[in-house]
Amino acid sequence: MPTFLHQNIFLLLPHLVSAVQECDATKFNRNYTVDNKKNQTMQQVQNGDKIRVHYHGKLRSGETFDSSNGREPLEFTVGSGQVIKGFDEGVKGMEVGEKKTVEIPVGEAYGEKQQEMMIEFPKEQFPADMNPEVGMQLMMSDGSGQQFPVTVAEVKENSVVLDANHPLAGQDLIFDLELVSIEPVSRIIMP
Repeated sequence: MPTFLHQNIFLLLPHLVSAVQECDATKFNRNYTVDNKKNQTMQQVQNGDKIRVHYHGKLRSGETFDSSNGREPLEFTVGSGQVIKGFDEGVKGMEVGEKKTVEIPVGEAYGEKQQEMMIEFPKEQFPADMNPEVGMQLMMSDGSGQQFPVTVAEVKENSVVLDANHPLAGQDLIFDLELVSIEPVSRIIMP
Protein backbone atom coordinates (compact mmCIF):
# COMPACT_ATOMS: atom_id res chain seq x y z
CA MET A 1 0.00 0.00 0.00
CA PRO A 2 1.58 3.34 -1.00
CA THR A 3 2.30 5.81 1.77
CA PHE A 4 1.48 9.50 1.73
CA LEU A 5 5.05 10.23 0.65
CA HIS A 6 4.87 7.75 -2.23
CA GLN A 7 1.56 9.22 -3.39
CA ASN A 8 2.77 12.81 -3.23
CA ILE A 9 6.41 12.50 -4.34
CA PHE A 10 5.41 13.35 -7.90
CA LEU A 11 3.76 16.54 -6.67
CA LEU A 12 6.94 17.53 -4.81
CA LEU A 13 9.45 16.47 -7.49
CA PRO A 14 9.12 19.53 -9.77
CA HIS A 15 9.64 21.83 -6.75
CA LEU A 16 12.75 19.91 -5.65
CA VAL A 17 14.24 20.01 -9.16
CA SER A 18 13.54 23.74 -9.37
CA ALA A 19 15.15 24.34 -5.97
CA VAL A 20 18.28 22.40 -6.95
CA GLN A 21 18.57 24.27 -10.26
CA GLU A 22 18.29 27.63 -8.48
CA CYS A 23 20.84 26.65 -5.84
CA ASP A 24 23.72 29.12 -5.77
CA ALA A 25 26.98 27.16 -5.39
CA THR A 26 28.60 30.18 -3.73
CA LYS A 27 26.33 29.58 -0.73
CA PHE A 28 28.29 26.41 0.04
CA ASN A 29 31.58 27.62 1.49
CA ARG A 30 33.76 24.71 0.27
CA ASN A 31 37.06 24.69 -1.61
CA TYR A 32 37.29 22.57 -4.76
CA THR A 33 39.77 22.20 -7.57
CA VAL A 34 39.14 20.67 -10.97
CA ASP A 35 41.36 17.80 -12.07
CA ASN A 36 41.61 18.51 -15.80
CA LYS A 37 43.00 15.04 -16.58
CA LYS A 38 39.92 13.32 -15.16
CA ASN A 39 37.58 16.33 -15.44
CA GLN A 40 36.54 15.76 -11.83
CA THR A 41 36.08 18.20 -8.99
CA MET A 42 38.37 17.44 -6.04
CA GLN A 43 37.49 18.41 -2.48
CA GLN A 44 40.17 20.18 -0.40
CA VAL A 45 40.66 19.95 3.37
CA GLN A 46 39.57 22.93 5.44
CA ASN A 47 38.73 23.74 9.07
CA GLY A 48 35.97 21.56 10.52
CA ASP A 49 36.58 18.62 8.18
CA LYS A 50 37.05 15.21 9.80
CA ILE A 51 39.99 13.64 7.98
CA ARG A 52 42.09 10.48 7.97
CA VAL A 53 45.77 10.80 7.13
CA HIS A 54 48.80 8.51 7.07
CA TYR A 55 51.97 10.14 8.34
CA HIS A 56 55.66 9.55 8.91
CA GLY A 57 57.22 11.91 11.46
CA LYS A 58 60.96 12.62 11.39
CA LEU A 59 63.44 14.91 13.08
CA ARG A 60 65.83 17.08 11.03
CA SER A 61 68.45 14.36 11.58
CA GLY A 62 66.21 11.95 9.63
CA GLU A 63 65.39 9.90 12.74
CA THR A 64 61.78 8.63 12.74
CA PHE A 65 59.86 9.45 15.93
CA ASP A 66 56.41 8.20 14.89
CA SER A 67 54.57 6.71 11.92
CA SER A 68 51.15 5.33 11.07
CA ASN A 69 52.80 2.65 8.91
CA GLY A 70 51.11 -0.68 9.71
CA ARG A 71 48.33 1.05 11.65
CA GLU A 72 45.05 2.79 10.88
CA PRO A 73 45.42 6.36 9.60
CA LEU A 74 45.25 9.18 12.13
CA GLU A 75 41.71 10.59 12.32
CA PHE A 76 40.99 14.10 13.59
CA THR A 77 38.90 17.22 12.99
CA VAL A 78 40.92 19.97 11.33
CA GLY A 79 41.18 23.16 13.39
CA SER A 80 39.90 21.56 16.60
CA GLY A 81 43.24 21.55 18.43
CA GLN A 82 43.50 17.74 18.45
CA VAL A 83 46.94 17.86 16.80
CA ILE A 84 49.82 20.33 16.88
CA LYS A 85 49.27 23.60 15.02
CA GLY A 86 51.78 22.91 12.24
CA PHE A 87 50.22 19.51 11.46
CA ASP A 88 46.75 21.09 11.40
CA GLU A 89 47.93 23.82 9.00
CA GLY A 90 49.88 21.31 6.88
CA VAL A 91 46.83 19.28 5.86
CA LYS A 92 44.70 22.28 4.83
CA GLY A 93 44.16 22.42 1.07
CA MET A 94 45.14 18.76 0.54
CA GLU A 95 43.02 16.47 -1.63
CA VAL A 96 42.29 12.77 -1.10
CA GLY A 97 45.24 10.70 -2.37
CA GLU A 98 47.63 13.67 -2.26
CA LYS A 99 51.04 13.18 -0.67
CA LYS A 100 53.25 15.97 0.62
CA THR A 101 55.97 16.79 3.11
CA VAL A 102 55.50 19.53 5.69
CA GLU A 103 58.23 21.06 7.83
CA ILE A 104 56.98 22.26 11.19
CA PRO A 105 59.10 24.73 13.15
CA VAL A 106 59.44 24.35 16.90
CA GLY A 107 56.88 27.12 17.57
CA GLU A 108 54.15 25.26 15.66
CA ALA A 109 55.13 21.87 17.09
CA TYR A 110 55.72 21.28 20.83
CA GLY A 111 57.46 24.59 21.55
CA GLU A 112 60.84 25.28 23.09
CA LYS A 113 62.02 23.33 26.12
CA GLN A 114 60.96 25.18 29.26
CA GLN A 115 63.37 25.33 32.18
CA GLU A 116 60.48 25.38 34.68
CA MET A 117 59.56 21.88 33.43
CA MET A 118 62.88 20.55 34.80
CA ILE A 119 62.21 19.18 38.28
CA GLU A 120 64.92 18.26 40.79
CA PHE A 121 63.67 15.39 42.92
CA PRO A 122 65.39 13.99 46.06
CA LYS A 123 66.75 10.44 45.58
CA GLU A 124 65.29 9.28 48.90
CA GLN A 125 61.78 9.80 47.47
CA PHE A 126 62.40 7.14 44.80
CA PRO A 127 61.63 3.50 45.62
CA ALA A 128 64.65 1.83 47.28
CA ASP A 129 64.94 -0.79 44.51
CA MET A 130 64.94 1.81 41.69
CA ASN A 131 68.22 2.91 40.18
CA PRO A 132 67.40 5.97 38.01
CA GLU A 133 69.49 6.36 34.84
CA VAL A 134 69.66 9.18 32.28
CA GLY A 135 67.03 8.63 29.56
CA MET A 136 64.79 6.47 31.76
CA GLN A 137 61.07 7.18 31.24
CA LEU A 138 58.93 7.48 34.40
CA MET A 139 55.38 8.51 35.27
CA MET A 140 54.73 11.18 37.91
CA SER A 141 51.51 12.38 39.51
CA ASP A 142 50.60 15.99 40.16
CA GLY A 143 48.67 17.15 43.24
CA SER A 144 45.33 16.15 41.70
CA GLY A 145 46.48 12.61 40.85
CA GLN A 146 46.83 13.23 37.12
CA GLN A 147 49.79 11.31 35.71
CA PHE A 148 52.29 12.67 33.18
CA PRO A 149 55.50 11.29 31.68
CA VAL A 150 58.96 12.51 32.67
CA THR A 151 62.45 11.59 31.52
CA VAL A 152 65.50 11.33 33.77
CA ALA A 153 67.75 14.14 32.50
CA GLU A 154 70.53 14.00 35.09
CA VAL A 155 71.47 11.88 38.11
CA LYS A 156 73.24 13.76 40.92
CA GLU A 157 74.61 12.46 44.22
CA ASN A 158 71.46 13.23 46.26
CA SER A 159 68.89 14.10 43.62
CA VAL A 160 67.57 13.28 40.16
CA VAL A 161 66.67 15.93 37.57
CA LEU A 162 63.45 15.02 35.76
CA ASP A 163 62.40 16.60 32.46
CA ALA A 164 58.62 17.05 32.17
CA ASN A 165 58.83 18.76 28.74
CA HIS A 166 57.28 16.90 25.84
CA PRO A 167 59.97 14.59 24.38
CA LEU A 168 59.77 16.52 21.07
CA ALA A 169 59.95 19.99 22.66
CA GLY A 170 62.74 22.08 21.15
CA GLN A 171 62.64 20.13 17.86
CA ASP A 172 61.65 21.10 14.33
CA LEU A 173 59.54 18.28 12.89
CA ILE A 174 59.09 16.91 9.36
CA PHE A 175 55.99 14.95 8.36
CA ASP A 176 55.41 12.98 5.16
CA LEU A 177 51.61 13.01 4.76
CA GLU A 178 49.11 11.11 2.63
CA LEU A 179 45.47 12.17 2.83
CA VAL A 180 43.19 9.11 2.94
CA SER A 181 39.72 10.66 3.35
CA ILE A 182 37.76 13.84 4.01
CA GLU A 183 34.42 13.91 5.79
CA PRO A 184 33.33 17.51 5.30
CA VAL A 185 31.22 19.42 7.73
CA SER A 186 28.05 20.89 6.24
CA ARG A 187 28.62 24.56 5.45
CA ILE A 188 25.32 25.86 4.14
CA ILE A 189 25.29 29.63 4.49
CA MET A 190 21.85 31.15 4.55
CA PRO A 191 21.35 34.60 3.00
